[in-house]
Amino acid sequence: MRAVIQRVSFARVTVGGTLRGEIGKGFLILLGVCEGDTEADALYLADKCIGLRVFTDENDKMNLSPADIGGELLVISQFTLYGDCKKGKRPNFMRAARPALAIPLYERFLARCRESGLPVASGEFGAEMQVELLNDGPVTILMDTNEMRGEKHETDSSSCGHGAD
Repeated sequence: MRAVIQRVSFARVTVGGTLRGEIGKGFLILLGVCEGDTEADALYLADKCIGLRVFTDENDKMNLSPADIGGELLVISQFTLYGDCKKGKRPNFMRAARPALAIPLYERFLARCRESGLPVASGEFGAEMQVELLNDGPVTILMDTNEMRGEKHETDSSSCGHGAD
């Protein structure tokens, strides 16, 4: 499972011109689910995102989490995080999880974030969305559950790390 976390001053998502979710200061999290990901991956990654300390403290050090600053989260599903661009110029998205797996894991990630007590907004899974944000810093962090857990990737850099081809 992958997440791109952006520290934002604000972010909002619309679907078909209708506002779907909006936050103030906090994290915009783009979330990609890979074939082979599990509920444990969703919980682990949600906890890592919730606890990520990249907001500045009184000494101007990145030392505060979203909870410490009264922050909010906007979570957007994004299968393109598993785009493979090794061959040709058109990405291959075959490693991205199909909706039958991805939707429950996306929803479990959202639920875990909400369990933290932080305000959480979301996009609409599978919809064409427009996302607007003001990246603060800029601060952008990439997290991959396989890399974070020290799992060895195959030589295929687009591998999800689960040993399946």
